[in-house]
Amino acid sequence: MPVLLKEVIDGLKIIPSGTYVDCTFGGGGHSKKILENLNDAGKLIVFDQDEDAGKNVPDDERVIFVPHNFRHLQRFLRFHKINKVNGILADLGVSSHQFNEAQRGFSTRFDAALDMRMNQSEKMTAADVLKNFSEEKLHKIFGKYGEVTNSKTLAKTIVEFRKTQPLQTINQFKNSVYPIVKGNPEKYFAQVFQALRIEVNDELNVLKEMLLQSVEVLEEGGRIAVITFHSLEDRIVKNFFKNGNFEDEQNQDLFGNKPKNQLKVITKKPIVPSAEELKQNPRSRSSKLRIAEKTAKVES
Repeated sequence: MPVLLKEVIDGLKIIPSGTYVDCTFGGGGHSKKILENLNDAGKLIVFDQDEDAGKNVPDDERVIFVPHNFRHLQRFLRFHKINKVNGILADLGVSSHQFNEAQRGFSTRFDAALDMRMNQSEKMTAADVLKNFSEEKLHKIFGKYGEVTNSKTLAKTIVEFRKTQPLQTINQFKNSVYPIVKGNPEKYFAQVFQALRIEVNDELNVLKEMLLQSVEVLEEGGRIAVITFHSLEDRIVKNFFKNGNFEDEQNQDLFGNKPKNQLKVITKKPIVPSAEELKQNPRSRSSKLRIAEKTAKVES
């Protein structure tokens, strides 16, 4: 079930003959609704690096499927001779399909290989991270990407354990670190798995690259809607929409002048799911939607 569906469609202010991008096609729920709002002249470009997503693409001549990571947004739009678009959507959640397929290694509910690659043609898996990263690097990713309270102890435990035992599967990993789990084990492992997934898929850099390109490819008046699922992503989107960069304030030159930010924030506060949606779709629990609009460029 697509998250915040009505809010996304309302927020994009879809022009029936416009050109739109769904950066995270997945099961196609958001795309289906966008298509319902487009006429025969409209176009929808959908990105998804997961080959399984290709099976969900509708037989519709208005749709162009790009089986690549959305960090290559501008490159593939150019390839398809599209310079400007009227709207961009990115739903940054892991798709239900990926969570429910045990062998993908995303979920703590199953025992499977520690994979976590969204693009199966990439080389590095979560097991590779656990096997090859230094203690210092593991400490950093668990602290930064998972906000794991005892990330230093966790990194040290992994490095000690891997000297004598393999860490290839989810259960091997969980059993090896269980003695040092802090608080609720379910929540703890969710944070640890989040950190590994972000590292394996380079998710935060991918998001930053897409946001920077979005300003280039959006038409004036075009909108970008991004759904995030944790505070790291949300902070990146919030700062970029507000300041035009990824810091907590706008850059300024030697004279204290701040560059004109070409995005206008539409959502002063992020939109979160209604009580009704939370009941129907518990997966939407931590989702936040932010929307911005591209404004006219001011000549200096």
